[in-house]
Amino acid sequence: MSIQVFKDFITMNDPSDFAKYIDHTILKPDVTFHDIMKGVEYTRKYGFACLVLSPYHALRALKEFKDIRICSVIGFPLGYASTLTKIEEAKELIRNGVAEIDMVMNIQAFKDKHYEEVVDEISKIVDLAHKENVIVKVIIETGLLNDDEKAKATELVIEGGADFVKTCTGFLGGRATIHDVLLLKNVSKGKIKVKASGGIRRLYDAIALILAGADRLGTSSGVSIFEGFVKAKEKLR
Repeated sequence: MSIQVFKDFITMNDPSDFAKYIDHTILKPDVTFHDIMKGVEYTRKYGFACLVLSPYHALRALKEFKDIRICSVIGFPLGYASTLTKIEEAKELIRNGVAEIDMVMNIQAFKDKHYEEVVDEISKIVDLAHKENVIVKVIIETGLLNDDEKAKATELVIEGGADFVKTCTGFLGGRATIHDVLLLKNVSKGKIKVKASGGIRRLYDAIALILAGADRLGTSSGVSIFEGFVKAKEKLR
């Protein structure tokens, strides 16, 4: 992509529009609630799409902060918890007011080609969530899949009725790539949105993924990416 393409994107988008691409993510195992409070402040200030937290921190934040959208994770990060376990995780989060859920696909079932089990699990979570207008994103962990498997997994996520297919957890070495976003977007054919996640730390990487077709970006660098966008926009005025 040329520099002009990036400049055009920055010129055509307001900071408030750009912020809506970002799921500001705080999922490292050693974070404290002090870190979460800072994330809440930035989510309010910049207007990120949502703040993504572990179930432990999400359940507390849902009680204390009613003015932002909070997303949490289930089956995270390995995906091989039982379906019943994932359902109970989802029920508790939904009952407490979560706005979005990012669930990890059962990668082991997928690798065994037990596709009906994969779809069944996704659809059960989606049914619970959609009754309360909760968005569901399914992480397929692209770093563990070849291109044919990425395409098949996306088809299963669509069949399960989820709102987004998501690239990676960011915990298993995978990262978001333009190649994968283009692949997932092409397979989805507009039936599902795409969330790019995993190793997104720089503004121009973020923009490149959006231009490739990502509808959301999951990143723990949301603040620096957004502030970089604002600075770049000011320079172009």
